[in-house]
Amino acid sequence: MSRLGISRKQVPSMAALQCFEASARHLSFTQAAEELHLTQSAVSKQVAQLETTLQTSLFRRVRKRLKLSPAGALYLPEVRKILGQVEVSTLYMLSYGSETEVLSVAAHPTFGARWLIPALKDFYDLYPNIHLDMRDYVQPFDLAKAGIDVAFLFGSGAWQGVECVKLFDEWMVPVCHPDVLAGQQIEKAEDLGQYVLLQCQSRPASWYTYFSSQSVEVNRCYQGPRFETWSACIRAAEAGYGIALVPKFLVADELASGKLVSPWAYELPSNGAYYLAYEEHAADMPKIKKLVSWLKDHLLLQLPQESEKKE
Repeated sequence: MSRLGISRKQVPSMAALQCFEASARHLSFTQAAEELHLTQSAVSKQVAQLETTLQTSLFRRVRKRLKLSPAGALYLPEVRKILGQVEVSTLYMLSYGSETEVLSVAAHPTFGARWLIPALKDFYDLYPNIHLDMRDYVQPFDLAKAGIDVAFLFGSGAWQGVECVKLFDEWMVPVCHPDVLAGQQIEKAEDLGQYVLLQCQSRPASWYTYFSSQSVEVNRCYQGPRFETWSACIRAAEAGYGIALVPKFLVADELASGKLVSPWAYELPSNGAYYLAYEEHAADMPKIKKLVSWLKDHLLLQLPQESEKKE
């Protein structure tokens, strides 16, 4: 029995589905046979077997011409989805080659684009036979159901059914384009409230927390243009919309180059941290062990300051 409770004998073969799809596209068994390099009788037989399995006619002959029946017209788009998925999956496997392991990695789009992908270049150079399959996520998901080997997550590190390796803490820092300040000097934290405060949808209370942690009250801390991702918020800061409060490691390059400046020195420690997560039973998989080991070495070299408590 299949997972849906029907007999295996009731599940059509790929050959039958291909013959049906080609016949429906050409409205001709003869042309379908030429395309599939089969005889006309072989195609006709496959379609007949499919009709027997489905207990319905898929074609009608009208004046010696082939036409889809209502059932055939209903079935055709579903068959095309199946054949299309098989083609995509086959190309997916062929693209990696027979001697290659695939490591599927999920990360938030901004984290992936700004930190993870540049960082993993060294890992990729070190292990060229491990191909990276990078995927974006925004909402929580189940690693097993999503077919993900590892995920980079932000939070407490207490996720059920997964093993977590802490990577680094997060520190929030205000940033803006140099022109936003117009040569003015920020003398105290509340002075930031005189400017447009850019909001990130995923952390709606970040400015409030930033000010309250300094015992400062700013009435406009929830007001300002709102952006869905850190990437959009950072881009808005670069464009001069106002001041953004963002994770410092995401704007390290912009701060170093002077594209962005930090108008106030105080950095806010976030409640969460960044973790590498994978299913508990996968801890001994060689490709995951290599990634964990490499990340630990890489972070010691690249981001020691992110794990240290700041004064």
